[in-house]
Order: sequence, then structure tokens, then C-alpha cells
Amino acid sequence: MSGSVVVGVDGSASSLDAVAYAAREAACRKATLRVVHALARSSAHLPLGATLPESTRMRLRTVAGRLVEDAVHEARALAPDVDVFGTVLPGGPLSVLDAESRTAALVVVGSRGLGGFGAPLLGSTATGLAAHGRCPVLVVRERTTPAGPIVLGVDGSPAGAAAVRFALDEAALHGADVVAVHAWTTWNAPMPPPQDPALPYANRPGALATAEERLLAEALAGTCERYPDVKVEHKVVHGPTRQALIEASRSARLTVVGSRGHGGFTGLRLGSVGHAVLHHAHSPVAVVRG
Repeated sequence: MSGSVVVGVDGSASSLDAVAYAAREAACRKATLRVVHALARSSAHLPLGATLPESTRMRLRTVAGRLVEDAVHEARALAPDVDVFGTVLPGGPLSVLDAESRTAALVVVGSRGLGGFGAPLLGSTATGLAAHGRCPVLVVRERTTPAGPIVLGVDGSPAGAAAVRFALDEAALHGADVVAVHAWTTWNAPMPPPQDPALPYANRPGALATAEERLLAEALAGTCERYPDVKVEHKVVHGPTRQALIEASRSARLTVVGSRGHGGFTGLRLGSVGHAVLHHAHSPVAVVRG
């Protein structure tokens, strides 16, 4: 749990919700909180080669400074024992927050910023940071009162193992229960070895389900010893992983997934399950890289 909690702000209602969440996280972790605003130079409406007038640049810096000051003030009001620092950094939001993630323990962002077209389910900064951030990235959908369990997606992958550790740490910090969900179908679960070598395709009824229950138990092995005060419920679901986690998130205070599972294409930074949960979960979502 070393490192600071970083929250990205842009003046949107979503980013203010993220500030409130990040302040609570910093307080529980006894960590410092960095409030960061990225000041990117927009050239969309300028002729090629033109530069912004100095008066305009100064005005933008002043507005950015006030925005950060307001966010810092709110964070200190919510978490008076936390050391809160604010900064304005040059660059695009994704590049700035990605750089911050190299030394942070956690980066928190809102689900929707001020930019973009229309009203997509998730902003480009949140999506990009979840895919490329070097530390756990937590996307806040709305200001909520912490309640309910932490829902954890488990698939046995390296990123999934990191997600297990993060979810259990969060539960211990917040005094929450964990619901560990492992979903499987006959399409994504490997067939167990046959009981009789003479019958290479024969398995007793229920063998596949039993193997998936064993996978979940093995992924969580040792959690009782390491986290004796955290109650962990094992939940094996026969069905698509995305739907299972999205449905479970309805009653969750937080949903935790790994950045990449076993499926998909090599080289993708964010798996299809993580992408779907980010866009459709009913709770804040933490994406953890393996």
C-alpha cells in the first residue's frame, strides 16, 4: 500500500465524484492524495502553425488552478487527516495520468469527463487509463455511499491473481465482505482429464463444474490465513463472465477485475471482460494489472 492516491480532475461532476472517492481511499490507506489536472493545449480551432495568445494561455492556467484548488478544498473537507496536494501538469489527461500511475498506489478517475462526443458510457481517458495504467485504476461512476460487498472477478490468470490481492486488501481496509465470482461456459472452460484413459472423452456428469469450483478455490487459497477478518463468499456461475459480473455489481460497493484474462488476443492491454465491466457495471470498477 505504499505510494500516494492520485485523482484526475477536469471540473466535471464525474471528476468531483472521483475526488470524494479518492479522499476516502487515501484516508483508509493513510496515504497522501494528489489532485491532478492536465492542461492540454487545444489547437482544434487554430490555423496551422498558429499559437494561443499569451493572455489566453494565462487565463487557461488561472482557470485550471482554481479548478484544482476547489477539488483540494473538497478533499480536505471530506478527509481532514489526509495530506492533500494539487497540481496542474502540461499534457493530455491520458498521458499525464499514465505518468502518475508509475509511482502511485492507486489512480482514481471519473467515468465521464467534459470532452468527447454525445454521452458515451465511458470517457476515453478512463478507458485508456484502465488499459495502460501501471497501477490499479479505479473508475467512479457516481457519488455513492460505500455499502455492499466487493465483487471480485476470478479466472485464474496472472492479472486475476493481482486482482485477488487488491480486492482482499480493499476489503480489509474498508471492513467489507468479498464475493468472488468465477463464471464459466463449455466454450471457455477446459475439459478435465478423463477418468478412464480407455475412454478419452468420457467424464462423469458434473466433472466440468467441479473443475471450475476447484479453480476458484485454488485462486483464493490462503486468503483465510492472510485476511482472517475478511469474509469471502465463493460463487461459481454457469454462464458468460461479463453478464455474471455486471449483474453482481448491482449490489456491490466496488467491482474488481484483472486487466487481462486467459482469452482474447495476445497484446491487448484490456480484455473484453474488463472492457464490458468498465462500460456497464453498476458500481465503481477497479482494473488491476498483473
